Amino acid sequence: MFEYLNCRIPKRIEEDLEHVSAVMVPLLKKTDGYHILFEVRSKKLNRQPGEICFPGGRVEPGETPKEAALRETQEELLIESKDLKLYGALDYFLSPAQARIEPFLGELTNYHGQFSEAEVDSVFTVPLQFFLETPPDIYYNHVMIEPSKNFPFSDIPGGTNYPWATGRYEVCFYRYQGHVIWGMTAKILSNNLKYLTREL
Repeated sequence: MFEYLNCRIPKRIEEDLEHVSAVMVPLLKKTDGYHILFEVRSKKLNRQPGEICFPGGRVEPGETPKEAALRETQEELLIESKDLKLYGALDYFLSPAQARIEPFLGELTNYHGQFSEAEVDSVFTVPLQFFLETPPDIYYNHVMIEPSKNFPFSDIPGGTNYPWATGRYEVCFYRYQGHVIWGMTAKILSNNLKYLTREL
């Protein structure tokens, strides 16, 4: 009985409730070495206007995260597939709010600073060497459970005094020439730098 479990790949409980997006960490070769390109989101957008991010967006139905990262990067930077060399997947990030971000590493091979003004306000680059030499500033948000008003406290030991688990959420910040790179973008970058140094 239950032999089928021997070859089953487990998945995270409530994984189907995650909001899955994919981003590209785009490298750009310059005379002084590799740079990483960032976008400043358009101030016209409803979500996170004006924030700094990587090219990317929501994974559409029937689309893989890799396909989404490639599509979004081409749309936002106004490039063709031949102008982007994909290297592979990096470690993904899952936020306390069930947002899963799947990053990929790629290199822009024929890029001249253009972008879609519908989604992007501007772009800029930061030398990869800066991130290798500069650890992020780390701050913490406290994560707490707040039960709903109709939660059945009478059915659990301790009632309203139940000792809910708490935690903390690490938030990374990089500051470079007036730009503040923080949050999920900084977290993805800082935790994947080890993969970006192997070829240097």
